[in-house]
Formats: sequence, C-alpha cells, structure tokens
Amino acid sequence: MERRRFLSTAVGGSVVTTTGCLGRTTDDGTVEIPPPLEDRPEHVYRPTHASDTRTVGTSTVGEYGVGLLYSYPSRFWDLNGRTTYKQSVEEDHSVHLMAVVWDAETRAVLPEAGVTVNILRNGDPVTEGVVYSMLSQRMGFHYGDNIVLPGDGDYTVRVSIGGMPLERTGEYDGRFTDGETTAFELPYRREDLNELTLETYDDSGTPGAVERMDHDVLPALTVPDGETLPGETLGIIETDDAVLSVRRLRGDAAARFDSEDYLAVLGHTPYNRMVLPIMGLRLSIERDGDVDAEEILTRTMDPELGYHYGASLSTRPGDTLRVETLTPPQTARHEGFETAFVEMSPGTVEV
Repeated sequence: MERRRFLSTAVGGSVVTTTGCLGRTTDDGTVEIPPPLEDRPEHVYRPTHASDTRTVGTSTVGEYGVGLLYSYPSRFWDLNGRTTYKQSVEEDHSVHLMAVVWDAETRAVLPEAGVTVNILRNGDPVTEGVVYSMLSQRMGFHYGDNIVLPGDGDYTVRVSIGGMPLERTGEYDGRFTDGETTAFELPYRREDLNELTLETYDDSGTPGAVERMDHDVLPALTVPDGETLPGETLGIIETDDAVLSVRRLRGDAAARFDSEDYLAVLGHTPYNRMVLPIMGLRLSIERDGDVDAEEILTRTMDPELGYHYGASLSTRPGDTLRVETLTPPQTARHEGFETAFVEMSPGTVEV
C-alpha cells in the first residue's frame, strides 16, 4: 500500500502565547503559512507559527480510544535512519489530518499502533494510506499527514489500527494485538478551515518550545514525573537535545519484568517531557575496565513506567552504564523538532 502523507501542528482550543501575532490572510481569505527559517538552528527551537485545530470527534473501538482532528496543511520532515526529508505543503493540500490512539482503559497514548486512514465521499474512495508517526511541539506524538480533499463536502474517514509490535508488561500484557477500525464523519468547508487561528512568533528560532496543548479530550504521550515512577534514577544523559533518563528497578518493582534487576531508559524532549519513541538503544555495562554486559534495549509499554526501553541487567556500585543510540526516533517531525534528536552521540552514567 502506498504510504501517503497526512499530519498536524497543534490541537484543540485557541493557541496561547505571550509573544506573537495572528497570521496573514490573502484577499480570498486563505491563511498564509509563514516560510521556514532560512538558517534553522541545530537544536529544538521555537517554530515560526502554531495553529488551532478542529476536533472531528472521538471514538472507542475494542481496546482503543481514537481521536481525529484537522488543521491547516503543515510542512514537516520525515526521518529515515538519520536522514531527514522535507515534506512541503502543496497547493492542492486541503488539511493536515491528525489522529491520536490511546488505551481506552488507562488513556495511555499508544505510539506504535500502525494507523491507516481511508477517506470516502458518497461511498467512493478519495485517498487511502498509512499515515506518519509524528512529533509536534503543541501536540506531541500523533499520527498525521497533509491530504487532498476534492472540494467542500461531507466525507467519511475510516481510521484503522494495526496493533502494537511492542513488549507489553503488567496489565498491558497480551493487549493491543488485534486490529480495529472506526469511522468519523468529516464535514469539510474551506471557510471553516480559514476560521482557525494561526499565530506567528516574533522569537522563532530561539532555543525553547511553544507550550504543549492542554486538551480536555485527547491524552498526551509524556514521561511521568520522576517522583511517581518506580525504582531510582541512576543518571541523566543529554544528547542532541534528547533527554535519556536511566532508571533501575529491583526486587518487587522488577518482578513483572521477570527479573530481579531491571534497567529502563526513558527518552523525552527537553521541554514538556514529550516521549521520544521508536528508537534503537544499546546499553553496555563497563566494570573494572571491561565490558561486563551489553544488550539492545527492548521497546516496552508498561503501566507504571509508560513507554520505555528496557533490559534485565544487574549493576554494581562503580559500574559505568553506556547508552548508545543505534537509531534515533523514527518519527516525522514538525517545525522546531526536525533538526534535533538525530545524531545523538553515546552518553554514560555512573552507578
């Protein structure tokens, strides 16, 4: 199946900021998206703009909660390995379509659900394809792409979930393996789209990020606060603006991992603690000058740790833990994230 492009910038409610102004419109009322910065910083930076979104609806199907939204078409950068590819806004793009998928019981966002969107009009197919896993500063992790709609009208959007190819522990064990499909009715009018607020920023390009949206309905994929997490933090690695927190669980806390000692790495953005998913990480334990153990960490969904990278490895005082990024987060990125979390050199923490 051809992989199309459907995506997002922000979500629900008006954009709140202390610096900025409303975006410009053309004579026909079309909102103009500011051009990208000529010299983009090599770190997380405040983007040129952020927009409001319109919520199409939410649905519960099987074990999954699903939300569908749209906003203005938005440029983004796809990532393949460590190479980024800019996906520009084309003249025929109608909206940036976004979906969020979560566990209907716990409301934990599910980051590797394999989402496909099929759009119909009067029962006739309009477009279909697997949508991108994405990161944006306003919305965090979601699935999305820019799509073409052949004019104003009423559309049916079928969102299909393929199930998660992840290790699942605790109450998640054995769940999220089956695929499900749900449908939304999307009444699209260009004049409704042009009513959405788009705000531009005077300080775009400076280090930082715009405030993450606070949505009443849609949950967000963030790393829990350290005080609520099980185990203890051994250290923090900061690399290419990614924050990797290394934690150790022992005894009862590690039992659900079938281990007496469990090491977990939680990756997140430097602002707003948004989870950095779909990485390949290798952890080695250096002891007395030699490598005592080495293992590629397993991407895991856990009810207490959340989405993380883990392995059953024992440590001793004096050990050096080295975390190497084999693959950076394999997600598309909205403006402000596209130059970060790519090179990610190795880092160490001392036990």
